[in-house]
Amino acid sequence: MSDTLRESIETTAANPQRVRTDAGEVESHDLDKLVEADRYLSAARAAKTKNRGLRFTRIVPPGSYS
Repeated sequence: MSDTLRESIETTAANPQRVRTDAGEVESHDLDKLVEADRYLSAARAAKTKNRGLRFTRIVPPGSYS
C-alpha cells in the first residue's frame, strides 16, 4: 500500500463521520468501504505486475539429487 493512500485512510478514520456547521454538513465514508477500496487497489496493482501477484517456488526435499 502506498504511503499516501495509507495516510489518507488513517486520516479519514481519525476524523468524525458527520460534521455539521453553519456552512453545511459533511459525512465521510465508512471504514468498511475504505478497506474494500484498499483491497481493490492492491489487487489491481498486483495484477499489473509481471508475475500477477503469484510466486512460484521449486521445493526440493532434502537428500534427493536432482
